[in-house]
Amino acid sequence: MEMDINEIREYLPHRYPFLLVDRVTELTLGELIVGYKNVSINEPFFNGHFPHHPIMPGVLVLEALAQVCGILGFKTVNKLPADGYVYYLVGSDNVRFKRPVMPGDCLVLEARVEREKRGIWKFACRATVGGELACEADIICAERKVA
Repeated sequence: MEMDINEIREYLPHRYPFLLVDRVTELTLGELIVGYKNVSINEPFFNGHFPHHPIMPGVLVLEALAQVCGILGFKTVNKLPADGYVYYLVGSDNVRFKRPVMPGDCLVLEARVEREKRGIWKFACRATVGGELACEADIICAERKVA
């Protein structure tokens, strides 16, 4: 199952400059999602991180991973932000950054469901560039109803 940016915008409440998923290339409900973020020099964070050596902030790599987790969760339970639901990033463990992510990179985002119980999801995540590991983390998200 693939998703373009229009469908992604239905499943994520984020908008520019915080929508960090450009496309989903693979999705198996309740199991796995693979997507990507094309990293451009036009990203607003590169103005200050760092002007003479632009690197995507690690927290935004982690956020991009959390966003694909949210898409997988929403798709699996057949809910949408428009229905009044949100997935919060509530925890991350074993986070390791292995290489910098720079303008021109295609950041591949992968998340596998490890478990889900009462709306709390744990995912094993990896972000790669050209097949090389950039970041790995265990991410915990919570599904919540908002008014």
